[in-house]
Amino acid sequence: MKGRSVLTSKIESEIELLERHVTMLKAIMEHEPIGIIRLSELLNVPQHKVRYSLRILEQEGLIAPSPEGAVTTEKLQQFFLDLKAILTSMDETVNKLRGSLP
Repeated sequence: MKGRSVLTSKIESEIELLERHVTMLKAIMEHEPIGIIRLSELLNVPQHKVRYSLRILEQEGLIAPSPEGAVTTEKLQQFFLDLKAILTSMDETVNKLRGSLP
């Protein structure tokens, strides 16, 4: 069903990207410090996508580089709390929209 409409394709791709970032954050938490190659193997994600996600996560302050690989920062737990609240709100909006459809 993905990609059938320009109206929905953007949100679908953004949700997939968020899912990849969150999956990566959880893997980093469980295996830190961890490098690009190991993350790629562990998650079965191409290395170029791992690099991109790591760059975004570092810019957000959720991870930091170390000589041994990526490590999480003190901002991570608050991010997960905020993300849960945002997803709950989005879920309510989606359910409302779904209910309004003919």
